[in-house]
Amino acid sequence: MTQDHTIAEHPPTLPETVEACRERIAALRDDIAAIKAQIAAADLDRQERGGRMDARWFHRAKTALRHKQRELETITARVAALAAQRRDGFKDSLIAVVREDYDPEEWRAVLDEAHRRHGAGAEG
Repeated sequence: MTQDHTIAEHPPTLPETVEACRERIAALRDDIAAIKAQIAAADLDRQERGGRMDARWFHRAKTALRHKQRELETITARVAALAAQRRDGFKDSLIAVVREDYDPEEWRAVLDEAHRRHGAGAEG
């Protein structure tokens, strides 16, 4: 049995921004809905005719659907990673601004208190 290599085996290029990810997610959701609608329409036609669905077409449609769903999962994870980077960058900037107000000994006390509060929150 030969494999159909018409679908690229390389992962898609991931968008660089949250906004670009959201645009791609919207497009993928539209594509997924369209493929599902095509499959449903083909099945209705098959039922009406009392015949069989084109197995090759059905396999290509289901494969395309799986690839779109996999890409959607990957880009959704990318949004989460970009959001975490953005949040971490803000935290780093905030720490840099606040740290300017403390000498090294005071800063150590601030960090100790933060660790204490964080540890208390994790336990309760």
